[in-house]
Formats: sequence, structure tokens, C-alpha cells
Amino acid sequence: MPEVIFPGPEGRLEGRYHPQKERDAPIAIVLHPHPQFGGTMNNKVVYNLHYAFYNMGFTVLRFNFRGVGRSQGEYDQGVGELSDAASALDYLQSMNNNSKHCWVAGFSFGSWIGMQLLMRRPEITGFISVSPPANMYDFSFLAPCPSSGLIINGTSDRVAPPADTVNLVNKLHEQKGITITHQEIEGADHFFQEPHMDHMIGNVSDYVKRRLTENTR
Repeated sequence: MPEVIFPGPEGRLEGRYHPQKERDAPIAIVLHPHPQFGGTMNNKVVYNLHYAFYNMGFTVLRFNFRGVGRSQGEYDQGVGELSDAASALDYLQSMNNNSKHCWVAGFSFGSWIGMQLLMRRPEITGFISVSPPANMYDFSFLAPCPSSGLIINGTSDRVAPPADTVNLVNKLHEQKGITITHQEIEGADHFFQEPHMDHMIGNVSDYVKRRLTENTR
């Protein structure tokens, strides 16, 4: 898989880019967990999400936020990381002008960044939020949430307690015109340690495939 370096707001950003042969393949960007707690684009959840999207026919990009790996800059409380994600999406779109579907997937801190990206970029047609840390970050900016998506978490998550995720989902359910699907994986922790990873990735794949056939926002 090609290693890529592309321009970000604070210098170069390092990524992995996995194109399909089809020129009009859907595109997806995958966002990693918290940079200050060991989060990188090679995190297991991120890696597995990347390949799940690729195997469904998407052209996929995952990358390191500023200050992680070979990406330049330093941690910026989420503000700069959102700008990094926007730059990554620009880069992905610049090489895939004919794509009709654009998805964003994020894990933990990455899901918080991904949902903010959703608010800024109306072309995003769907999202996957894995273990969103609704207890640590304010998600109230989703007013209204512009597109439908899947929120998935484990019932044994001690980092982002399931009750906070349920509260987030309930608030989003009140909004009109979109459908938020919520799934809980019984017994899974924040990181979907085995044997739960395959179950979670399978659910994500089933959801995305269904959405692609429905063509809904």
C-alpha cells in the first residue's frame, strides 16, 4: 500500500493511500485515536476499518495527525487535528474527482474529529463513529447532524462509558431527516480486543453495504 506524504496546515502529513482501479469508486477517510495516548494510523481498529472499506470497493486514506509518526507539527487539542482531517479529505478528493460517495470513519478521539468534519463538509454522505468519547468531548455541535451514520461501541467500554454514548444517540435521534443507527457489541471494551474486533468490523461492513444500495443521506 502506497505511503503518501501530503501538505497539511502545519507541514507535511504522512498517510497510507489505497486506491481502487475504478475511477468513480467511493472514497473514505479513517481517523485515528488520541495522539497523546499512543493513537496512530496503525492502531488496530483504524487499520481494520481501512481494510473493511477497501474490501467494499472504496478508495481509502488513513493518516497520522500532526506530531504523530512522520507528520509535522504538534498536538493541538483537536483544533489543528480537524484542520489536518480537512486537508486529508482535500487530498483524497483531488485524486478522486468522479467519486459519488464520501465517507468518514473515526475511532475514539478520531470519531470526535470525524463528526466535526461532517459538519464542515456537506459532501460527506455517511459516517462511522467507533467508541465515541461522549464523556470527554462535547458533541453538541451536531445541531443538526447533516448525514446518517453508524455509532458503534462496546458494552464493557470503561474509557467512554456506554451510558454517555446512549445519551448522545438519543439526542441525535430527535433530529429529522437523518437516521442514526446505534449498535452495541456485547462484552467489548473500548478497543474491541479479540474476539470482538471481527464482530464490530462485520457490523460496520454490513451497515455500509446497506447504505450504498439505498443511496440515502
